[in-house]
Amino acid sequence: MSVMQKMFQLLHLFQFYFSTIYKKYADGVFMRIDKFLNSVNITKRRSVSQDMIANGVVLINGVVAKASKNIAVGDVITINYLNSVKKYKILQIPQTKSTPKSLQEEYIEEIL
Repeated sequence: MSVMQKMFQLLHLFQFYFSTIYKKYADGVFMRIDKFLNSVNITKRRSVSQDMIANGVVLINGVVAKASKNIAVGDVITINYLNSVKKYKILQIPQTKSTPKSLQEEYIEEIL
């Protein structure tokens, strides 16, 4: 096998790996979890979101989140409150800093 063929195979493997791992970021639209929670009115202030994340209350796809974690469409956010657990599926990422509460259903869907 020539060097050129090996390089082509390596390139092909890299493209496959890149497309499967980073597929959900392909459209380039993503947002930090702390900003997202505030933006779609799950929390009233970003500092509240950051405190919840710091205390391990917020999970993304079943994994405890960090404030800097980027979320994408299709991710599931779980919030463990003292008396209940709420799960939200991300339908869309907002393009603005805040959205009206009346439009919340466009961005998240509560999962029972």
